[in-house]
Amino acid sequence: MLFYFDFYSSLLLIFFVHTLVYAILFFVKYKKQNLKSSLWLGFFLLLAALYITPWMVGFAGWYGKQPYRDILFYTPFQHLFLIGPCIFFYIKSLFNPSFKISKKEAFHFLPAILYFCFCVLMVVYDKLIINDYYFLRDGQDRDFDNWYQLLGFISMISYFIASIKYYNAYKKAIENVISNSADFLFTWVRNFLFAFLFILIAWFLLALLMQILNIRYIDSWWYFLAFAICCYYIAIAGYSNAVEAKVFFKTKIFSKENTALLQQSSTRLLLENDIKFEEIIINEFNEEANIDYAKEWEQWKQKIEQVILVDKYYEEPELTLFDIAKKLNTNISMLSKAINKTFNCNFNDLVNGYRIEAFSNLIKIGEHKRQTILSLAFEVGFNSKATFNRAFKKVKGITPQEFIKLGIILKNSWQNRL
Repeated sequence: MLFYFDFYSSLLLIFFVHTLVYAILFFVKYKKQNLKSSLWLGFFLLLAALYITPWMVGFAGWYGKQPYRDILFYTPFQHLFLIGPCIFFYIKSLFNPSFKISKKEAFHFLPAILYFCFCVLMVVYDKLIINDYYFLRDGQDRDFDNWYQLLGFISMISYFIASIKYYNAYKKAIENVISNSADFLFTWVRNFLFAFLFILIAWFLLALLMQILNIRYIDSWWYFLAFAICCYYIAIAGYSNAVEAKVFFKTKIFSKENTALLQQSSTRLLLENDIKFEEIIINEFNEEANIDYAKEWEQWKQKIEQVILVDKYYEEPELTLFDIAKKLNTNISMLSKAINKTFNCNFNDLVNGYRIEAFSNLIKIGEHKRQTILSLAFEVGFNSKATFNRAFKKVKGITPQEFIKLGIILKNSWQNRL
């Protein structure tokens, strides 16, 4: 096979091979563990490897010799209409491992199918019917036509925005049903979206420079190198950041209503038919729609306080809304609305607020002199130092260490007055 090794082709070859290997690893992971998120990320990495192929083999001499030149011209290596859907469905399958593409969602792949049919038409007409160049008579690769690149960019940025909205909706939903929601916010997803945003910004800057400065073909290679590096990071970080959903989440991008499927047991989440889920509809509270419950809010508040605060349910690190609903023998969708209305906060903030107050009381009686701060945090229901510090700063406005120092200063000041 023709391949001239130089600085440009060799460097892209390294990232091409590694990205392709990680794509295969994700496919194997999907096969063994039935994780649909691995399947979608594997597809994305495969598309990423194909995306840089024309620049890699182009600098390796393919555009200058046959039949390699025709292979590049007639083969759709840049599947711009597939990258966006793969990213979006990867996010959806992370937050809902039981996610399946419905018939309505199949339309996401229509633009990619149409472009693929166009590529097949080029091959059939040019190679089998007229045996000459018709679609490629200008000697340009159709993958780099302005219309295709522009529509591909619009497609990717649209799915990026949809993914951001989906991620934000998930964060809002999980804070309404899990007390330790910070452990399931998937920092990796945020980093993944930032990496893809960098790719989009780099593409836009390249297109802008090509129009303003009329940069050379060789200069655009640096964009493909940046793209390859970002995808390589996504491959490594994605494979090492295995995340497990606590709540199966689904939503419609243009709807205010979200649905969380909360598992009714503490066993490990597996995609089996015998697992029972409680469906929770999470939407913005509507005063008029809930006017019938107005007289009951105070009763709800007392019941919730009794379970979480008096019975000290807040000390359970993995406390969920279902646990409280089960104790109160009520519907969890109604319970979620009651918490949002009576306490003016979500379930996560409510429970963490009680935990912080319990921690503060332990500090006031001097327990920090006998135990470490972290052990006290664990005692009141937190299960990680980072989550505790974040929650404490949100409630008190200062760090736990600053709170203890402030207490000492105030105590000494009071004693000095005496």
